[in-house]
Amino acid sequence: MGANTFGKLFAITSFGESHGEAVGVVIDGCPANVEINIAFIQNELDRRRPGQSSITTQRKELDKIEVLSGIFDGRTTGAPIAIIVRNENQKSSDYNHLKDVFRPSHADFTYDKKYGHRDYRGGGRSSARETVARVIGGAVAKLILKEAGILINAYVSQVGNIKVATPYSKLDLSKIDSNNVRCPDGDIAKRMETLIKDIRKQGDTIGGKISCVIKGCVVGLGEPAFDKLHADLGKAMLSINAVKGFEIGSGFEAVEMKGSEHNDLFVNKDGQIKTTTNYSGGVQGGISNGMDIYFNVAFKPTATIMQKQASINKKGETVELDAKGRHDPCVVPRAVPIVEGMAAMVILDHLLRFKAYSK
Repeated sequence: MGANTFGKLFAITSFGESHGEAVGVVIDGCPANVEINIAFIQNELDRRRPGQSSITTQRKELDKIEVLSGIFDGRTTGAPIAIIVRNENQKSSDYNHLKDVFRPSHADFTYDKKYGHRDYRGGGRSSARETVARVIGGAVAKLILKEAGILINAYVSQVGNIKVATPYSKLDLSKIDSNNVRCPDGDIAKRMETLIKDIRKQGDTIGGKISCVIKGCVVGLGEPAFDKLHADLGKAMLSINAVKGFEIGSGFEAVEMKGSEHNDLFVNKDGQIKTTTNYSGGVQGGISNGMDIYFNVAFKPTATIMQKQASINKKGETVELDAKGRHDPCVVPRAVPIVEGMAAMVILDHLLRFKAYSK
C-alpha cells in the first residue's frame, strides 16, 4: 500500500491502524529551531478525539501524544519529527461479524479486491482514526504559519438542510469552539445539534459542510500548472475520509453568473493592490493573490448506520447486515480540526517553496 506521504518540502507520512497498537506520523522537512508548543498540538488533537460530546462516537480515547524524535528543549532540531498516539479503547470483537461481509459505502469491498486481504476491525487504514496523523502534522504547520501571520479557521456551516446564511466575514470565528457542533452561529448550532441527536435516535446518520478561511497569505503561493494552490487544497480535502465535494470561492454558484458579475476588480487600497470582491477565493491562476482564501468541503453521512441493511459477503451471497460498534451520527464537528490541519500543511508547503524562489 503506497501513497501514505503528503506534501513536498513539508511532508508527513502517516502510519498505523484503528485497532493496532498506535497511529502516528513522521513529519519531514520541518525547519529547525522552531518553537513547538506541545500543549497546542494536544489541544488540536483533543478537538478531533472521539467521545468528546453527546453527538460524537462514544469510543473513549485520550489521544495523548508521544514525541519520539525531532524536538529537543522545546524546539525542532531539523530531524524528522516522529509522534505516536496509542490506541487504548479498541473493541475489536464488535467487528467480528464483518470478517466476510462488505459494508455498504465502506472501503471493505475495494480494499479486499485490491489487496486480497483487509483489516476488518474498524477498517484498518481506511478508518478515520488515521486522521490523527493529519491533525498533528497540521498543528505543527499552524505553529509555523502563525509566526508568519497566517491564520486558518474552519467551522461547520451546514448539517443536513440547516445552513449558516451569514458570510464568514460577518461571523465571530472566535466562537467556533463554543458549542459541540463547532458552528460560530449559536442559534444555528442549537438547531444542528438537535437534528444530529434526532438522527442518532433513528439509528441513522447525516452529512454536512465545513467552511474554511485562510487569512494573511502573501501573494505568490502556488505552482502552475499542476500544483496550483487551489488544486493542492482540493486534493488535501478530498483525501479526508467521507469528503465528497470541494469548492473554492464562488464554487458551483459561478455557473449562474456572468463575467461582468464574477470578475474581481482591482483597486489600490492604502498603497496595496486588492480586489473589490473575492469570488476567486483568494486564488487566481493557481496562485494566491493576497485576499482571504476560503472554500467549502462537503461530507457525506457516516456509512455505518444502526439499521439493518442488505449486503453481500465474500462468496457473493446476499446477507442481512446488522451493524454494531461506535460511530459518529455526523462527522463534521470532529472534522473541523482535520480540515484546518490539511489546509495548514498545504499552505506551509507552498510557503516554503515560495521562500525557496525568493531573493
